[in-house]
Order: sequence, then structure tokens, then C-alpha cells
Amino acid sequence: MSRFLAQQDGVRCTVLALDIELDSTRAQAHAPATVIALPCLWKRFYVPRSGWRTIKKLVGEADVIHMMGHWSVLNLLVYLAARSANKPYVVCPAGALPIFGRSARLKRFYNAIAGRAIIRNAAAWIAVTAGEFPHFETYGISTSRVVVIPNGVTEEDFPLADKQEFLNRHDLPDVPVVLFMGRLNPIKGPDLLLQAFIQIRHRFTDFHLVFAGPDGGMLSELQQAAEQAGISEYVHFLGYVSGNDKSAAYRYAKLLVVPSRQEAMSIVALEAGICGTPVLLTDQCGFSDIRLVDARLEVPATVDGVAQGLSSLLADATVLEHLASAWKDFVGRHYAWRNIVSEYIGLYKSIIMPHVVK
Repeated sequence: MSRFLAQQDGVRCTVLALDIELDSTRAQAHAPATVIALPCLWKRFYVPRSGWRTIKKLVGEADVIHMMGHWSVLNLLVYLAARSANKPYVVCPAGALPIFGRSARLKRFYNAIAGRAIIRNAAAWIAVTAGEFPHFETYGISTSRVVVIPNGVTEEDFPLADKQEFLNRHDLPDVPVVLFMGRLNPIKGPDLLLQAFIQIRHRFTDFHLVFAGPDGGMLSELQQAAEQAGISEYVHFLGYVSGNDKSAAYRYAKLLVVPSRQEAMSIVALEAGICGTPVLLTDQCGFSDIRLVDARLEVPATVDGVAQGLSSLLADATVLEHLASAWKDFVGRHYAWRNIVSEYIGLYKSIIMPHVVK
């Protein structure tokens, strides 16, 4: 999003983030947008070590601030700077508003001292799907005030990659693969996928399961479960992947599974689609549009639901081939950043120049 914004005439875009897993390659990928990274003091809660002067400076230079997510100390600091400088900001929680998963008490405390105020005082509210409307309503924001702008994707971010080089680097066999891409934490549901894979593996013995993503507290649990089920040699954990490795992982997989227990709109589903990889996701991903491609691609967020979905899709290779083509075409037509970015520009202009943009 930042890159496509910065490509628009007359627009300067700066991304403020923490330095977690942010190397020069990832930062450069945002060009012509500028990336400013603050050092992270505490990864568990994404607390910056310093940077108040930087935050104040960037907020002061901005015409409008776009805040992503919700449970963030960085968002809180930006909010305080924006209020002090009387600068408008928009919020796009991307499914993060419900109190779900770990640290429920801490999240309630965050909302009590600042979180609700951050949402209420925004100049505009963005949902990535209409499924977020109830989330905003619990914070006192009526549905009529929320704008829906979906996540986007661009094919240029996922170039063709050398498959064999990828396999060698990660010590992976050249076999059919079911892929999970994301953090290994409960909200993303990797345990649901692993248990579903255990259920159906006797029918699909050629398939391996690959988890690509950083540990969010479940890595050892998942490894132990695979070992106890006697399938550890068929389950692989790559850790965090990006760039060409991420592109190669999508293209290597026969199927991406998004087994989330709570999500607004899965960006990895779009990334896989633009790479020509079909997707199976749960009905908690806020992405029911995928049913327009094939109703079998959305399943209940349960072990049995995911297992049934896997069984249905893996049973016939021609089904996956057809769905790969259909999903790629659907994503390209509806979720290309080159089309979506104009909706953001229009929204920002309506905030900065309300008398000009109706």
C-alpha cells in the first residue's frame, strides 16, 4: 500500500514501524515510500525502545496519519503526537479490534486507558471487509461511518523463484506440499491445520505439511504434536520467510491453508492467489468472497472442518489445477493495488480538503 501511495503524483509516504525482522531489503521494497524503523525494546508487546522525537517530527510533517492494527504501543504514541499536533488520522485495525487470544486483561486495560479513545477520535474508519462492522460498533462507531477498502496485492512482489534452490536451502523434499504461511500462534490456527493433516494423511501419503512463519508461542507444541503422531518427518518448520523465499514457498505449494480462528481478511490468501496457488480458508477469515470461486474453499474453523476441506481438494489434482487458475484470475481482477490505492487517495483528500472532495 505504501509503495503504491508514494507512486501517486504529489504524494509523499513515510512508513513508521519497529525494526522487528526489518532488514534493508524489506525496507527498500517499500520504495519510493520511506521507511523509518524504531528499535524494539520488548517483542512480546511491540514496545519501542525510544523514538518520541522521531514520532513527533513525522506526525508534524504529515497531512494525515494512517494507523494499522490496534494493540500497539507505537499506535498509542502516534495517537498522542497526533492529538497534540491537531493532525487527523485514520484507523484500519484489519480485524484486530476484538479481544481475542492471549493477554485479554492487558488488552482491556489498554482499551480503558487509550484504545477506545484512539478509535473514537479518528477522522475516518477503514474496514478491510464488511465483516468488521460489528467490531467497530462495539467501540461506538456506527456501520454507516466505516469505509470498506480491501487488502491488495501486486504480482511484481512475487517474482518467479528457483524452486530447487529454495528446496535445497530449506532441506525440503520435492514432493506435493500443503503450506501454512503466518505466525505460529493460536489466533492463526496452525494447530487446527496440523491436527487436520494428521487425520487425513493416511489417504494422501505423498503430501508433506510446511509451516512458514515466525514462532508466536506454538512452535514447540506443534513439533511435539507432530512427533507424537509419528509424522514429524512429513512436517517442516521454516521459520520466517520473505522475498524470493516467500514467493518460492507459495509457488512450491499445491495448496495454501489459512486455518485462522479470527482474521479480518487474509493477505496471504491474496499473495498465494497472485502466485497461482489455490487457497483453503476458514469461515472466520472474513473472506467469504472466495466462495464465488468455489464453495469448497471455505470451511468451519475446526479440525474436522479443515480436514474435510483438505480431503475434498487433495483427492483430485485436476481440481487444484482448475482452482489455481480461477483464484489467480479472481484476485487479479478484484484485489490489485493499482486499483485499490485510488480509494485511499480519495479518502485522505476528503479529510484534508473536505470542501473540495464531496
